[in-house]
Amino acid sequence: MTEAWRPDGEDEQQRRGASGPVKVRVPAKVNLHLGVGPLRRDGYHELNTVYHAISIHDELTARRGDTLTLTMEGEGAGELALDDSNLVIRAAHALAGYAGVLPHARLHLRKQIPLAGGLAGGSADAAAALVACDALWGTGLSRDELAGIAADLGSDVPFLIHGGTALGTGRGEAVSPVLARPTSWHWVVAIADGGLSTPAAYRELDRLRAAGAATAPLGSTDGLLAALRQRDPRVLAAALGNDLQDAALAMRPSLTATLKAGEAAGALAGIVSGSGPTCVFLAVDDADAGRIAAELEAVRVCRQARVAHGPVAGARIV
Repeated sequence: MTEAWRPDGEDEQQRRGASGPVKVRVPAKVNLHLGVGPLRRDGYHELNTVYHAISIHDELTARRGDTLTLTMEGEGAGELALDDSNLVIRAAHALAGYAGVLPHARLHLRKQIPLAGGLAGGSADAAAALVACDALWGTGLSRDELAGIAADLGSDVPFLIHGGTALGTGRGEAVSPVLARPTSWHWVVAIADGGLSTPAAYRELDRLRAAGAATAPLGSTDGLLAALRQRDPRVLAAALGNDLQDAALAMRPSLTATLKAGEAAGALAGIVSGSGPTCVFLAVDDADAGRIAAELEAVRVCRQARVAHGPVAGARIV
């Protein structure tokens, strides 16, 4: 993948290291197409997916410090562990080890992406940590180098370094940009109470398939990629798909009511995002998305409905 665009001055800042705080904004992702293949020998499933970054963001601020610490506010505060099990801390350690620097930083996370929501919030925060600490420590790595480190942290993390819309293969970590004329797609993001475990969703899908109770696998991404090129939301709506949706609905049956409510509100299409339980709905335009979001909240089928657009850039210094 070619190196992504950087804001003016970012290269120079990374060469010398930042003396002041570094703030990085990173988006959530949805899967416009999530085709799940067989279980591999390494314990992961083979994936064919189209990633899409949307305008719901977390922000990570990195400052100089004598040790490595993490604090947070917002979604998941008080629930999310802030120790070495956190992907932000793991990402900082991975970068420090790769670059041969001391992993010293004071990190603060302002979180809006819900936990375990199928929007890759943890992966987004890991991507933000790599970009922020790279700038703070002056390690000067390219986006591709950061994405290489990211691949060892999680399947979605490399995509969130780059953002935009991209094809993911392997276990999702091999990312190639989707080349299409610029188009903004409008979404309603219906956030559920509580999360769902991604590993549990994959196990449930395997169980459903073994029992013959799952829908046929999606297969190729060709139809979705062709729909993106047509720049028509109604065409894209017909191409959206997610093999993990069967598992998410089996684990959280109430999501069926959320999807039906979105359809009743006039969404062009609705799918479970990733492993769920967040559902996303495609709208004609921003005004239509706002109306759908209001109707979803009025019928109380989700904790919150947010309007978003995409594609947007990946982890970026702001």
